[in-house]
Amino acid sequence: KSGKRDSIVLATKVGMELSPEKTGLKPAYIRQAVEDSLRRLQTDVIDLYQAHRDDDATPLLDTLKAFDSLIKEGKVRAIGASNYNAKRLQEALDVSKQHGLARYETLQPEYNLYDRQEYESGLEQVAVKNGLGVINYYSLASGFLSGKYKKPEDASKSQRGQGIVDKYLNERGKRIVEALEDVAASHDVSATQVALAWQIARPSITAPIVSATSLEQLDELVKATQLELSKQEIEELASASKL
Repeated sequence: KSGKRDSIVLATKVGMELSPEKTGLKPAYIRQAVEDSLRRLQTDVIDLYQAHRDDDATPLLDTLKAFDSLIKEGKVRAIGASNYNAKRLQEALDVSKQHGLARYETLQPEYNLYDRQEYESGLEQVAVKNGLGVINYYSLASGFLSGKYKKPEDASKSQRGQGIVDKYLNERGKRIVEALEDVAASHDVSATQVALAWQIARPSITAPIVSATSLEQLDELVKATQLELSKQEIEELASASKL
């Protein structure tokens, strides 16, 4: 209605279980899901349509043929992958190349200063080798890297607080937050901005995904794109987050 549809990138996903009949990446379900998404989103095209997770019960060729058809029909502009391991992601890219099909152009992995292992140990190499855009989720570790959760009692600060405290509030997590706050203090910015700037500085990362619930939060997050960390600061943060 605002006339700004072409000024945004509209992205959504398919594949996570919504019900026993609505799950996976079988062609028939992909076809059903995209029509449902177009109707709900009130648009005629999805800019980025992502496989929410791998479906090893469906041949990659079948899935990619389905996605390719949607692109040729003009209902989808590009496709991406989320929650694939490195081996399966490379296999999918190889299948697309071998059969002349649309390929995954983006990767959406879990990645932040705390959760680094899976991405850095394999997925990153596949992304760089194949020129994929990387838009990582949980870039603030569900809010933990903002410094909001420093003691067990802080779990009450949000509905998901207990899960965050249970997963991240340990010696390594505390060390990471302390390092973030040290760097933040030297720049007079927030730990949140530093955590995002560290990711943005990594050559393989296109853009971390982070959510905002107010314009004030959005303004703070955007400032992370203007924060340049020194090589020493980047290394200090990486060192603090080592396993």
